Amino acid sequence: MEPHYGTVPLIPGAEALPELDIPLPGRQNRLSVLVRLLLLLPHFVVLAVLSVVTFFAVVAGWFAALLLGRLPGPVERYLAGFLGYDTRVNACAMLLTGRFPSFELGEPMGYPARVRVQQSVHLNRPAVLFRLLLVIPAALVAVVASAGWWAVSALSWLVVLFLGRMPLPLFEATAAVLRYRMRLGAYSLLLTPAYPKRLLGDQSAPDAVVGTIAGPSATRPLFLGTGAKVLVGAFLVLGLVGGAANGSRYGADGSAAVQASLPGF
Repeated sequence: MEPHYGTVPLIPGAEALPELDIPLPGRQNRLSVLVRLLLLLPHFVVLAVLSVVTFFAVVAGWFAALLLGRLPGPVERYLAGFLGYDTRVNACAMLLTGRFPSFELGEPMGYPARVRVQQSVHLNRPAVLFRLLLVIPAALVAVVASAGWWAVSALSWLVVLFLGRMPLPLFEATAAVLRYRMRLGAYSLLLTPAYPKRLLGDQSAPDAVVGTIAGPSATRPLFLGTGAKVLVGAFLVLGLVGGAANGSRYGADGSAAVQASLPGF
């Protein structure tokens, strides 16, 4: 029987956000940490290939959602599987877990990083029609936060390599960035009508606080300590500085930022 994760929707009408479940950081094999990105290269290649299929699936799903108000079942299952696979690969790459993902789109039993997206949700047709424009502000935030995290990734790698585990503040801040990116992916892939939010954690969310139950997930709800909030702020500052220094890389309409922030693209 699977362990019970996360929060219970105790408040009627609370928005169903895509959730990320990752247990508290444990010890990691230092040799695995040392060559982590090299060992994940095959997964990056698979994601690059699947991203081509995903592009056509999103286009087909966009037209279908305009007509039906929801994604067709096969398209939804593929996109949800792709989002989960992409998130598992990135969770391993970002040292949130030391367990390597398998090459599958389904939800692997027992894998520590899990994505949970509500199935068969109704999609607002005007929001679907203008999704590419609506997503730009969230995509810019995700690009800045992710760029800031990668700017200090070498230092994070050294810390985990030295300690054999990820310190809790760094874990919380990294999980916040990955969860926001996952939520952006779910919104961009038409898997949810919920706009990406709560980069700084769930402290101010009554539904997350009231519904807390015991479980192995350290990220549902995700409460950031002071150190983690400082780190997320540092990621944003570093990402903004890097973006300003390379401003010509992104178009004025933000389309390149949207593409850079999507899972697998």
